[in-house]
Amino acid sequence: MASLKSVLSEKIPAYREEIKGILAAHGDKVISEVTVAQAYGGMRGVKAQICDTSTVSPETGLIVRGIPLADVADRSPEEMFWLLLTGELPDAASLKELQDELAARSEVPGYVIEALRAVPRTSHPMAMQSMGLLALEEGSKVRSRYDSGMRKEERWEPYLEDSLDLLAKLPTLTAAIYRIRYLDGELIPRDPRKDWSANFSHMMGVPDPTGNLANLMRLYLNLHADHESGNVSANLAHVCASAISDPYYSVSAGLNGLAGPLHGLANQECLKFHLSILDRFNGLPNPDQLKDYAWETLNAGRVIPGFGHAVLRCTDPRYVACYEFGRKACPEEPLFKLADLMYQVIPGVLKEQGKAKNTAPNVDALSGVLTYALGVRQPQFYTAIFGVSRAIGMCAQMILARAVGIPITRPKSVTTAWIKDHVGMK
Repeated sequence: MASLKSVLSEKIPAYREEIKGILAAHGDKVISEVTVAQAYGGMRGVKAQICDTSTVSPETGLIVRGIPLADVADRSPEEMFWLLLTGELPDAASLKELQDELAARSEVPGYVIEALRAVPRTSHPMAMQSMGLLALEEGSKVRSRYDSGMRKEERWEPYLEDSLDLLAKLPTLTAAIYRIRYLDGELIPRDPRKDWSANFSHMMGVPDPTGNLANLMRLYLNLHADHESGNVSANLAHVCASAISDPYYSVSAGLNGLAGPLHGLANQECLKFHLSILDRFNGLPNPDQLKDYAWETLNAGRVIPGFGHAVLRCTDPRYVACYEFGRKACPEEPLFKLADLMYQVIPGVLKEQGKAKNTAPNVDALSGVLTYALGVRQPQFYTAIFGVSRAIGMCAQMILARAVGIPITRPKSVTTAWIKDHVGMK
């Protein structure tokens, strides 16, 4: 049995030496060129930072530490965190030690809960989640170690400590937000017999007689943990942490980006679309009706949410994992039946239209549908669930970045006048 810190202590010197060797031998090699369109277009496709935790292959989907996501989709979020950091899955004893450590750190101080109770009940769950993390910052080991003085090579250690505290408390904090925001405000204590993700759904208090919701949360929190470092939430957390802002500040920054409608709200928008179809046809449409409705949507200048992806050119493996779960857990649920029908009909419509580079469904086409079908009927809360998961990847990335000494992020900006001069415009 080995602790996560001891495993990292053994691996980090090799990480550092590998990167030093690459920089010494190839530091002047060019890995990307930037076009004017990319500079104005959100830097899409510009290779400008390193992420060793995961990569997204357009042809196969998410690959975690060299392992296709499909091969680790059935693992727990705790195992995913270990894998992201070390490149290996923990043995049973090491996993148990990590789970016990998270359980021991999981209590949220009362003043944080009172702060959540003090905001209006109309507050967005994401604002409450971000605020709660910032309230927890008072206990940051990074801040106290930095104030007392520490070497650059040691920074990863308090980042690991803060990350373990943050990840341990985040399900407790987020479940409290659910109870305060939507229900009676009475909190449910964690169950010492349950693991990290099962306790999250337990503390939310949503009836779960079959256990399917707890199983869905385990799958959801695992699948959404990491997705490279260029997406808005991961990138914001990375940039913030590069200034040696501690994980509470940095994950809060990432959550604030996740809250944007163009990022973390996608599964909510997909659910709305599904519910609108069931409402339109007073139940499940037949394939021809769905095809006509899809064309009506496209001809009105709207998109069909949940299909296509900015990077992927294949069916999202996260969608496949959710589909297989739904087929076993809730095959007769109208929402799942509709999602299944859309999987059969929508790609053909999009191919006929000819505009989409990828017509396959992505994970958002099912994650919100399954969450709603299994009892969480507050779609506005779904991004907060996403945040619990995405914090795993944010924390793993910033720990490794501090371990190998990635400096502060500071790209150079140029003016439109500079662009015009550079391309020869008068």
